[in-house]
Amino acid sequence: MSSIWNNRISISIFGESNGPAIGVTVDNLPSGEYIDTEALARFMARRNIGRNKVRENVMPHVMSGIYNDRTTGTPLCAFIQNVSVKAPQHSNLDRLSRTGHADYTGAVRYRGINDFRDEGHFTDRLTIPLCFAGAICAQILERRGIYTGAHVLSIHSIKDNPFDPVNITRDGVKSIRDKDFPVINDRRGWLMQDDIYKAKEAGESLGGVIECASVNVPAGVGAPIFDGLKNNIAQLIFGIPGVTGLEFGIGFRSARMVGSQNNDEFYVSDRGYVLSKTNNHGGIIGGISSGMPITLNVAVKPTVTNLDSGEEIQETCTVPSTVASVEAAVNIALLSHMIDYPNFC
Repeated sequence: MSSIWNNRISISIFGESNGPAIGVTVDNLPSGEYIDTEALARFMARRNIGRNKVRENVMPHVMSGIYNDRTTGTPLCAFIQNVSVKAPQHSNLDRLSRTGHADYTGAVRYRGINDFRDEGHFTDRLTIPLCFAGAICAQILERRGIYTGAHVLSIHSIKDNPFDPVNITRDGVKSIRDKDFPVINDRRGWLMQDDIYKAKEAGESLGGVIECASVNVPAGVGAPIFDGLKNNIAQLIFGIPGVTGLEFGIGFRSARMVGSQNNDEFYVSDRGYVLSKTNNHGGIIGGISSGMPITLNVAVKPTVTNLDSGEEIQETCTVPSTVASVEAAVNIALLSHMIDYPNFC
């Protein structure tokens, strides 16, 4: 089982849902970086947006790597204790019948000896340490002017206003963070929340799409062929439970275009910057950043429903709470490339 992502920065996530603790070790962070604990707490709190139940405080306890609010350069280790460990309600064999869960595939892969309690290592609780690592990376990036933000682009059939892929700004991505529901158009957000409530009453669940953008990423970050920005972002994004799809820029819409429609024409601005008039490529060409905003969409499936089993649906819709995880994944991938960028550290 590989729970280590290693690409200049190393992220190692450990624990099970019903084990004594979960956590993360982050290695190769630059030393001397100031870490704002209040900003960390605000980022972590966003993981609970839209959840059916009130969750425990999810601010991990830092064991090493930060001293006097600054990174030391040694591995940063943080963990959070599981305060509500549950006794297993079914045998491992009984739980193989739960549709949509990883019980069967996990049992086959690990010969039936994996920890199956409340999803074990397949739980979305492991996005807690992912978000913590991403929040640390975000502060380091933002100190250099690079900002990443995400919002709920759609839930079920209700759509939010999309980001402007050419003109999105730092204030544009930051403005959503303080909202109770992460959308650009609040009216659309109310409709989404009403749809989630109706689904809950009907014993159903909903999926959706998250749009993410990173601004002020300089041109020239990344590398072909297997170490590109898209590659690394995708690895981390697909480590988030429930993610079923990912597209950069206009993604699958480009397949319905002719070349002249898909092309992004570059020009030199009045300030001497090389920009493109459109941003169909989503800020990345050939695995390397172009200097335009990096934009991507992430599809999140509905949570599992099995009305015949009588099993309670834990979350009606995980899309709002997954927004912070998507941001975290992108921040980790960006910082992993930026620490090699000239004059970054």
